[in-house]
Amino acid sequence: MIEWVPLGHGARPVPRPVAAPLVWAGAFAGALVLVAVLNGTVGSGRPGLALAVLSVLAALLGLCARFTAAPGTALLCWLSLNGFAVPPAGTLTWAGRRDAAWLACLLGAALVGTALARLAHARAAYRRLTTEPGPGTTAPGDL
Repeated sequence: MIEWVPLGHGARPVPRPVAAPLVWAGAFAGALVLVAVLNGTVGSGRPGLALAVLSVLAALLGLCARFTAAPGTALLCWLSLNGFAVPPAGTLTWAGRRDAAWLACLLGAALVGTALARLAHARAAYRRLTTEPGPGTTAPGDL
């Protein structure tokens, strides 16, 4: 027998992702701050370290974003990486495969962060719906 249970009973909604412009503002400001801190502490000319730090930033921003925000997040992080972490500072260049790989790395990090957040929220929502007893039913441990 199927028993209809309203979803509003005890169920909490899945958190809404942050709007893309807010994520992009965080990527822009966060990338500039991180690159400035790295340049001030370890010096410029260490793009590998800057790429790793900016990839972590992109993944963290992906945790609260939609998938559609990932390309803009990656691009804004790449602009800071290319413009200020690679000498000469303040000059944007395109080095073909290197910059394409950096963009792919940043995009992948943003997408992985977003995918992990979506899976965690979906799993939590599924667990809440399957473990909460509905009205008039007993939980498995109540027998």
